[in-house]
Amino acid sequence: MDILIEYFAKGLITMLMIAMPCVLTAAIIGLIVGILQAVTQVQEQTIAAAPKIFAVFLVIIILGTGYLRLLTNLFSEGASIAFNVIPKTDTYALPPDYYNYTKPFIDEMKTDMRKDMTPMANILNNAARPNSIAQKERYSLTRNRAMNIPTPNLAEQKRINENRRN
Repeated sequence: MDILIEYFAKGLITMLMIAMPCVLTAAIIGLIVGILQAVTQVQEQTIAAAPKIFAVFLVIIILGTGYLRLLTNLFSEGASIAFNVIPKTDTYALPPDYYNYTKPFIDEMKTDMRKDMTPMANILNNAARPNSIAQKERYSLTRNRAMNIPTPNLAEQKRINENRRN
C-alpha cells in the first residue's frame, strides 16, 4: 500500500512540474498586460487573452519533450509496479491458487434465473406467429419485484382498452 501512495505522490509532483511553467507564464503575462492597461487606461478584457495563449503555447512547444519524458517515466514506473511489484506481494484477498481447487458461483449457475420470464419467452419465440399465442397471454405483463411499473395515462389506457376489445 505504501508503494501506491508513493506512486500517487509522484504523479501529483509530475502534474505540478508540467502545469507550473504554463501557469506561471500566464500569470506573468497577465501581470505585465495589466500594468500596461493601467498605464494606458485601456480597460479591455480581451487584450490579455491573446498574449497569454501565445506564451503558454510557446512554453508547451519549448518544454514539450521534457513533459513527454516525465510522463513516459511515470507510466513505465506505474506499469512496472502494476505488473512486477504488486503481483509478488503476499497480501492477497484470496490465495493465488484459489480457483484451482474451488468452483466459485457453482450454486448460482444451477438455478434458472428465467423462471418469471416464461410469458415473455413465449412471446419472443413466437413473434413471427402472433396467432399462436393466446390473446390474454399476449397482453399480460409479469411484474418484476425490482421494477416499479407506472400506471398508463388516459391516452394509453384508451389504446389498451381498444386492443382488448379487438
